[in-house]
Amino acid sequence: MATYPTSEQLLVIVDPIARRTDGEAVRIAKDVLSAGAPTKLCLPEDPEEFTRVLARRGSRRPVVIGDDRALVRAVSLLHRQRELAGSVLSVVPVGPAVSVARALGVPTGTVAAARTVLDGAVRRLDVLVDDSDGVVLGTVGIPPVRERLPEAVPEPEGARPWLRTCQTLVRTLVPLRPARTLTASAPSRLRVEVDGETVVDLDRPVDAVSLTPGSSGTALVEVRPASVGSDAAPVFREGRTVSVSGADFRYHADDRVSGPVRRRTWTVLESAFGLTLPAAGQVY
Repeated sequence: MATYPTSEQLLVIVDPIARRTDGEAVRIAKDVLSAGAPTKLCLPEDPEEFTRVLARRGSRRPVVIGDDRALVRAVSLLHRQRELAGSVLSVVPVGPAVSVARALGVPTGTVAAARTVLDGAVRRLDVLVDDSDGVVLGTVGIPPVRERLPEAVPEPEGARPWLRTCQTLVRTLVPLRPARTLTASAPSRLRVEVDGETVVDLDRPVDAVSLTPGSSGTALVEVRPASVGSDAAPVFREGRTVSVSGADFRYHADDRVSGPVRRRTWTVLESAFGLTLPAAGQVY
């Protein structure tokens, strides 16, 4: 892995969602970065301006302060411009969802992530690219897991009218967040092919399919059949190209749910881009 000269200029792009959700973490990240290297700070107000700023980065190394959605947006833009292979990104995870960045090895602590930008090393990572030119950094899940709103809390017996009024006001000002993952949809009939070989066909219902970019130019594929008994054991494969087809299905990838589609093919793009990660032996 290669390291950076401390004199390299950074283009620090602060995602608007990060500014709204955790302004203090954004401030800390900016202070650490500006103390360690020359920086140009950009505060885009929407995704379109974010895209324009990144496209005009010049020779500066882009640093994204934001969540998984901002990271995926940056990688996707560079891929569409066919500049991903020659690009290196750094990210300081700030925002409501940072699981993809964490899975890639980026520290989620603000100070540790900012110091990694300054002192870390570049690691080349594989990504998945689908047949609609979409980029996936993490895991593709088919079907996406359902979510539901939490059940309402029962009102205490004998609650006074003023208490009911206060509870109503609180519910209005602070909307309930959806509960985390619950249960997947009913078994699906899908054909899953890995490098042209059929792993499971339409006559065998499956509960779930997942694929994740590995580290050597192949995707890790897991198929969970819906059958009972010994046939219910997960099936694992590795391959460069994964195709899923069948009745209309949706899938979850990184920050979004896509579909319905009847067929989607993902191909591994080996060593697709560079991401700044902690160098060997670094402890913050």
